[in-house]
Amino acid sequence: MFDSIFKNGTSVEAILIMGAVALIVGIIYSFVLSWRLRSSKGYFITLSLMPLIVSLVIAIMGLALSGATTTTARIVTIAVALGLIRFRSINGKSEEILLLFATIAIGLICGLGYLAFATILAIIVVILYLLLSWLPIFNGKIFAEERLLKITIPESLNYDTAFNDIFKKFLKEYELVGIKTTDMGSMFKLSYRIIIKDIKEEKALIDELRVRNSNLEISILPYVEDNKHL
Repeated sequence: MFDSIFKNGTSVEAILIMGAVALIVGIIYSFVLSWRLRSSKGYFITLSLMPLIVSLVIAIMGLALSGATTTTARIVTIAVALGLIRFRSINGKSEEILLLFATIAIGLICGLGYLAFATILAIIVVILYLLLSWLPIFNGKIFAEERLLKITIPESLNYDTAFNDIFKKFLKEYELVGIKTTDMGSMFKLSYRIIIKDIKEEKALIDELRVRNSNLEISILPYVEDNKHL
């Protein structure tokens, strides 16, 4: 397929096929991984569209360099060109990084003289981005049963086993996801991802926890994944 790009009669068809396969594989791949890793919608969109953008850049670079003396020379030139696509993002969202990469790719393709391909790529990225953003997936609703339980405890209390019996009584699942010291190290703030067996017993759960943690602060919030990562 890669070699067919450099044949004048099939270059356009080959590029379209490579782009379509990259898009389909990217969406399936990103859906499975995002579902398994409980990723955000932005990360799902990024993983879905990145293979399409990269494959088209490589394909068009290969087409532009079809006059190179050897296939190795073409591949090395393409690798060097892709190595120039570097970006930095301070606390950026995954979608921002994706769109920045797409912008660089579109500019690179324009610079090679393939204005039609660059325009088509821009239109495809915009349409797919809006479509994937509109789909009601990976928006947190699937995890509606999960709660974030925050408990403040004195440093003298062993948090490893202090609440196990209470959790087994009221919760289907629980996982310690964060530990933080507070008040000059005299107390700990624990964060748990929990699923309550019966939501009507939420107050009873809090009451028993208050007895165990010396009536210090307790809160139950909707569970949201840490958004500091992609």
